[in-house]
Amino acid sequence: MNPPSHHFVLTLVCITLCLFILLPLPASAAKSELARQHEMTAFGPLQSDVDGMQPGWNLGNSLDTVGPDETYWGNPRVTRELIQQIAAQGYRSIRIPVTWDGHIGDAPDYTIDPAYMARVQEVVQWALEANLYVVVNVHHDSYLWISQLETDHDQVLSRYNAIWAQIATQFKDKPRKLMFESVNEPRFNRGATNAGDMGSGSNINEARQLELLHELNTAFVELVRETGGNNSERPLVLPTLESSPTQVRLDSLRQTIAGLKDHNLIATVHYYGYWPFSVNIAGHTTFDTDTKNDAASTFNNVYNTLVVQGIPVILGEYGLLGFDKHTDVIEQGEKLKYFEFIGHQLKEKKIASMLWDNGQHLNRQTFQWADPDLFQMIQASWTGRSAIGESDLLYFRQGSPVGDRQLTIKLNGNKLVALYASDQMLQAGTDYSFTGSTLTVKAAALSRMISSSQKLGNNGILTAKFNQGAEWNWNVIVFTEPELSGATGTVDSFSIPTQFQGDQLATMEAVYTSGENTTPQDWTPYKEFLSTFAPSYETNEIKLQPDWLKELRDGQIELTFHFWSGELIRYTLIKNGNLVTGKVQNN
Repeated sequence: MNPPSHHFVLTLVCITLCLFILLPLPASAAKSELARQHEMTAFGPLQSDVDGMQPGWNLGNSLDTVGPDETYWGNPRVTRELIQQIAAQGYRSIRIPVTWDGHIGDAPDYTIDPAYMARVQEVVQWALEANLYVVVNVHHDSYLWISQLETDHDQVLSRYNAIWAQIATQFKDKPRKLMFESVNEPRFNRGATNAGDMGSGSNINEARQLELLHELNTAFVELVRETGGNNSERPLVLPTLESSPTQVRLDSLRQTIAGLKDHNLIATVHYYGYWPFSVNIAGHTTFDTDTKNDAASTFNNVYNTLVVQGIPVILGEYGLLGFDKHTDVIEQGEKLKYFEFIGHQLKEKKIASMLWDNGQHLNRQTFQWADPDLFQMIQASWTGRSAIGESDLLYFRQGSPVGDRQLTIKLNGNKLVALYASDQMLQAGTDYSFTGSTLTVKAAALSRMISSSQKLGNNGILTAKFNQGAEWNWNVIVFTEPELSGATGTVDSFSIPTQFQGDQLATMEAVYTSGENTTPQDWTPYKEFLSTFAPSYETNEIKLQPDWLKELRDGQIELTFHFWSGELIRYTLIKNGNLVTGKVQNN
């Protein structure tokens, strides 16, 4: 089965962050100010450990499944070879999320199944033998039962303490490179029993939730320290409420850590980007100013609230929320720009990062990255910055003359050293010129890439190589206007036959004839990619999702499909009960 999204609680948090964006300093000013802060700051004693953890990777959707075993969400059984590959590819730390619920006996002892504990220990030992820092936690237990701390206080706390007492005792003689994280994305709500019941802290105000988290984190630290051995000084990782980086939650965690007076504590937050961009909704199809500013302000706040106060920070999970559905929810070039910028921010702010991977990035059997260009961009960010293009798409209308193209490149301190058309190196001055941030590719060089028949679709890759960092690729695409056809179906199954003609779908607007936006998210006409509509280039159709169709009122809905080439196609949808029909509008 497809693993469920465990990031839903971050959605409302991200919306909140959208409303409080702080503009970052200009690049030169920010750099000098940060350098000044670094010189004047006495970083906490664990900062060197956190520096040593960078970069990190999550073994997601394996030991944290809520099913009978670690393969329940579709990943293969974890092997020693997988752990060794993670270390061989440059990762220095691994977070091993563990869901203990389902492997715990009854009260009052709440004994963890010895076979399950042994399996966790086996994977931990492989990671330690690979010389990785290791973080073990209590993961989906957070929503399964820890979330009921307010209404079932004594039982929840007793069970929580019993679990950590057993984990701490089991691992107390392991080296300090093994760290414990108190709980993943903690949240507290009245009587919820599953993820679908929960909003962001429903029924309990934030102040009370912060009190409950303070109690839980404090109990965790005191309990682990009491078990002795290396646990007396083992680094312990404490999250903010929901692991979100809002200022109130950062301040609360800082107060908890200060009050514990324990010099071996690390803070952790998660970040999945500016919400509209991270799921591709509300027209945020590109790595725009809002998205960039959200990331900059978030990590400025984390740095100023915690890091410079002597509290080191691990970004325990990061990525994009849309990846829970598919990594193509965000257009390739825009996703690369996002990860390049995030990597730069984390390096500057001395925050260790742990990529969330539930199996969508690294194939756990072949050990190949599903998106090598994305991995190259992430890997390059560990040591420096990469140059990026304004876009990675070059569209040429079929039948039109091919002219020179001017492409903007943000060098980020790098130098262009070569330009390739597929495997052929182009000649500076003859095939292209580069001045400032503008790359001009001559028509003759582009014409050689586009076949004489100007076949629709990708006709080749234009690759810029730099003195350091990742390469940047442009897809050279020939297109003509997409063709959509009429269709008849039901709310359970409706697709629009589509000849994409070399183009790609960016987003879709949906409004009633009155001008009112459709639900869900009726605050914007632009619907969420894949949740509402899903293009299929293999089967030549745009599928409209059943859950969305069922929410629509009966009547006429006007759709506007936006394509990356700039083409707009308008389409009329008519819903009558369970019946849905559609036709192309005359432009």
